[in-house]
Amino acid sequence: MNRELLMLVDAISREKSVERDVVFGAVEAALASATKRLHGNEVDIRVSVDRESGEYETFRRWHVVPNEAGLQIPDAEILLFEAQEQIADIEVDDYIEEPVESVPIGRIGAQAAKQVILQKIRDAEREQLLNDFLARGDMIFVGTVKRLDKGDIIVESGRVEGRLRRNEMIPKENLRSGDRVRAFILEVDRTQRGPQIMLSRSAPGFMIELFRHEVPEIEQGLLEIKSCARDSGSRAKIAVVSHDKRVDPIGTCVGVRGSRVNAVTNELAGERVDIVLWSEDPAQFVIGALAPANVQSIFVDEEKHAMDVVVDEENLAIAIGRGGQNVRLASELTGWRINIMTAEESANKQEQESVTVRQLFMDKLDVDQEVADILIQEGYTDLEQVAYVPIQEMLEIEAFDEDTVNELRTRAKDALLTMEIAHEEQVESAAQNLREVEGLTSDLIAKLTESGIHTRDDLADLAVDELTEISGVDETTARTLIMKAREHWFA
Repeated sequence: MNRELLMLVDAISREKSVERDVVFGAVEAALASATKRLHGNEVDIRVSVDRESGEYETFRRWHVVPNEAGLQIPDAEILLFEAQEQIADIEVDDYIEEPVESVPIGRIGAQAAKQVILQKIRDAEREQLLNDFLARGDMIFVGTVKRLDKGDIIVESGRVEGRLRRNEMIPKENLRSGDRVRAFILEVDRTQRGPQIMLSRSAPGFMIELFRHEVPEIEQGLLEIKSCARDSGSRAKIAVVSHDKRVDPIGTCVGVRGSRVNAVTNELAGERVDIVLWSEDPAQFVIGALAPANVQSIFVDEEKHAMDVVVDEENLAIAIGRGGQNVRLASELTGWRINIMTAEESANKQEQESVTVRQLFMDKLDVDQEVADILIQEGYTDLEQVAYVPIQEMLEIEAFDEDTVNELRTRAKDALLTMEIAHEEQVESAAQNLREVEGLTSDLIAKLTESGIHTRDDLADLAVDELTEISGVDETTARTLIMKAREHWFA
């Protein structure tokens, strides 16, 4: 019987052009499956076949889990402390095994064994085809529409299949069986039973790859596409930069009489593309990204990673775009939050901010409005700047002498210290209130207070998804904590 097993393995290996180990693995899986049916399907069985002699052994095994985790599958798991009674140095995720009687190969049934073995071989063949395809390094999948599957499209390239999901298609695009199609390889999901290559025609990466194919200078390293933002089927923006002063990045991407950009547009169902010159200066980059609108002025807020862009009335609609499309794409392209406003709106906003800062300086520095306005005019917007900017910068303010500067810096530092102490007391008070909620750890309390959750009532008012986002705990834990916080409501 063992000799026949070896002959069978060799025959299948040659016939299907797969490694002997793959066939041995299929035989082991078939034997393990038959043994599980004898002991109960919850048990974990391992079969080891000797590759030289054909003899095999069967083991029942238990997965070692942490003591606090508990047993989810009692027939196939064992707690750590119980396992250590048998093997002192065993660790979590190890296995304890004991030999059990092996099932004769004849008992597993020829048909069942054949099905398991052939399925393993099909999986191995598919894996090999997938690996060979991915080894080519292509990011664009070129194939033919094979069939529709629940709204998704299955695209075939040779013997490899990809899945183009409905939400990854270009809107209003109508693909039919037999159509030639190109798509971006979004990801490879090896857990899928069907096509494992996930495709997209709406991803920004698809447009980048199309330009890479159409513009040789990108492949040569003379040009680089820094970012891309798309409203698939409608409009897109790409940011390009030249690494050679002799090469015009925008003109090169457009091509002679627009040949290159038109080739990309035609592939994407007429999607209009704005080519933007990338700049290391974020403000200049944003100004370019908002084209064709003309920008009057721009205010950068590094802390909030946002920009207030001022345009005149004529350019307001252009800058925003239909349905906010232009400013949204510009924001995605640059990575900055962009606020479009008119000169009047900008002036009102600055005035409101000035009123707030003026009151802060008057209250915390104990100065009159004239001194506060001088600080604001010189660009100071908070107490940290007054306290810690180089003293030489403040001495350059004509209205202040050295004694005034030193006094302002001292008052600013004292005010910051007082505010920090008050904040710590508030946090400590909040933490004490939250400690009354069973299950809250110190780390969780710290995360809650940082997010403005200071009392158990604040916690009780949260939705489950809000708490998971703030704290990072799972939904079950979040739900339990919220219910614990609400207990006093019903006491």
